[in-house]
Amino acid sequence: MLSFFNIFRLVAFLEGLSYVLLLFIATPLKYLTDNPTYVKLLGMPHGLLFMLYIICVVMLKRDHDVIQANFKKILLASIIPFGTFYIDINYLKR
Repeated sequence: MLSFFNIFRLVAFLEGLSYVLLLFIATPLKYLTDNPTYVKLLGMPHGLLFMLYIICVVMLKRDHDVIQANFKKILLASIIPFGTFYIDINYLKR
């Protein structure tokens, strides 16, 4: 059964994946081929996942000591490429 914590880990993975795809695939394609299609396709899902990630971190802060102790790091990880993967490996795995 999925707990809210596991759902958060899934959201963190998807947010990190969408960010990496947006930065390293879609944006270079936009400027190399003058085709903004991929940025438009990935931009909205990434934005929604980013907001969902922030909401989940704030909601879980009260209930989980790991998130409470590393709250700022976990929030900042969402704006650093590969940051959510690092947080998952080092802080969220039990």
